[in-house]
Amino acid sequence: MNDTVDKLVIFLAKRDGIDKLVKTFQYVSKLVNWQVETTHPDLANRFKQWEVSSGLSRKAFRTGRFLTGFNGLRRNPGATPTFKFLAVLANAGEMVYFFFDHFLWLSRIGTLDAKLAKRMSFISAFGESFGYIFFIVSDLIIMKQGVEAERKLIALQEEEENSKDAKENIRKIRGDRVMRLMAVAANVADLIIAAAEIEPNPFCNHPLSLGISGLVSAWAGWYRNWPS
Repeated sequence: MNDTVDKLVIFLAKRDGIDKLVKTFQYVSKLVNWQVETTHPDLANRFKQWEVSSGLSRKAFRTGRFLTGFNGLRRNPGATPTFKFLAVLANAGEMVYFFFDHFLWLSRIGTLDAKLAKRMSFISAFGESFGYIFFIVSDLIIMKQGVEAERKLIALQEEEENSKDAKENIRKIRGDRVMRLMAVAANVADLIIAAAEIEPNPFCNHPLSLGISGLVSAWAGWYRNWPS
């Protein structure tokens, strides 16, 4: 079970925590820059530099991250044909996102032609939004199934008083629901950020929308990855 790809994915996953921390820096600095750009332009420029630096740093941390989706499809493609279909689409989109994000990073730091940045950004954002739509759908389906299972367990618990197994299963279902709600919140927030790149519009591209979306995504990720 633990082959080279598994070990590499486990190694890369350890950087999720620092990624969420730097993402917080990135979007807090974006909000500060927006807030003070007219009154304190020098201070705004400093926070803009912090935002750009944080964004580039995060791209470096994610080197090789596209393998996570590939490994997920190998090891846990889904329990039913529906979930397998959703998993393929979701992970395919995420793999495109992380793979082309490498080229976006290299073009922005000057290793590749800077003219490639806009195209790589569009492809990466399109893959991201495509994948997140199916991750959201999958999580919503599982949460719906969890609610139905919880209702049955509550009914069983009322019939059989002091049923420890039912109480434990209800606790697990509710815990899983919270984690999936955090995942949906993060994916919706990232979808807004990706939409700002794919199809620029006043709502998605507003610094306040981007800043809040980035922080929602970062902090939902913190909650999900925080050791229990």
